[in-house]
Amino acid sequence: MADRVVGPQARAEDDALDLSLRPKRLDEYIGQDRVKENLKIFIQAARARNEPLEHLLLYGPPGLGKTTLANVLANEMDAQIKITSGPAITIPGDLASILTTLQHGDILFIDEIHRLSRTVEEALYPTMEDFAWDMVLGKGMGAKSIRLRLPRFTIIGATTRYALLSSPLRDRFGATYRLDFYDLAAIEQIVRRAARILGVEIDEAGAKVIASRARGTPRIANRLLKRVRDYAEVRASGRVTGAVAEEALAMLDVDHLGLDEIDRKVLRTIVEKFGGGPVGLETIAAAISEEADTIMDVYEPFLLQLGFIDRTPRGRVATPLAYQHLGIPYPDEPAARQPSLF
Repeated sequence: MADRVVGPQARAEDDALDLSLRPKRLDEYIGQDRVKENLKIFIQAARARNEPLEHLLLYGPPGLGKTTLANVLANEMDAQIKITSGPAITIPGDLASILTTLQHGDILFIDEIHRLSRTVEEALYPTMEDFAWDMVLGKGMGAKSIRLRLPRFTIIGATTRYALLSSPLRDRFGATYRLDFYDLAAIEQIVRRAARILGVEIDEAGAKVIASRARGTPRIANRLLKRVRDYAEVRASGRVTGAVAEEALAMLDVDHLGLDEIDRKVLRTIVEKFGGGPVGLETIAAAISEEADTIMDVYEPFLLQLGFIDRTPRGRVATPLAYQHLGIPYPDEPAARQPSLF
């Protein structure tokens, strides 16, 4: 059989499908109730004054819906949105080319805003405060400074590393909201909604199994649902039941808590190779051939939430819950966990 080649049209259809799973309005957005209530007031006040939204900062672990929420806000404000990311804006000229195309009330969404370079960040300050772009024409004694006025617009920044933002940049946002992991009930609603959109027949048990292994993250829930759908169509009748979901997720090596192979490899590295810790993040990354930033941003937050690891000044330490999950007896004596240096 010839290999299947996926062309641009097929990829575009997949992208459109992904976008269709995202809610369009705030009322359709599931979970994050405290943030939604604050945003409703934020939006209603701005619309009553006939003004654009103030600059807004969203932060939290990846996959919780920061980009989705930015698009929802644009829809609620009937505004155009332009999307970019911190690493994509390498010099102030890149930022200027984006800002000069914005119209009154537009939204500029900057993902991974903590990765803006220092020169770009400093060029952004007068833009956020005074809606102006300062530029210098010419060189030497004949150089002139010109301030270009910009229409009022909104910058929505998103970051997974809130602590890496400088204080001057953080202070220029009018509102800051943290997105937390979703509870099981909210993730179940998200799974059922996505199943309706995708045309997947799923029962309550199937939705609960997928939701319980989604790590409280909508992006992971949608990804697991698609893979379970594939399994159901090939190995079952096409209907996602609890048993079918269990079998599909077992093939994906996702356990009952949602931990995958990398999560368990991190835990086993701390427990088996380094006696339960403490061990540094860079050492763990080298031991499993993974980037330290990936471990810290993607895997570690959920392991911390489960109480499987603990951060200490000396490094990461595996807790008794981690030993229990791995089926390894927990050492009775602390000395057995960490050999003495002397």
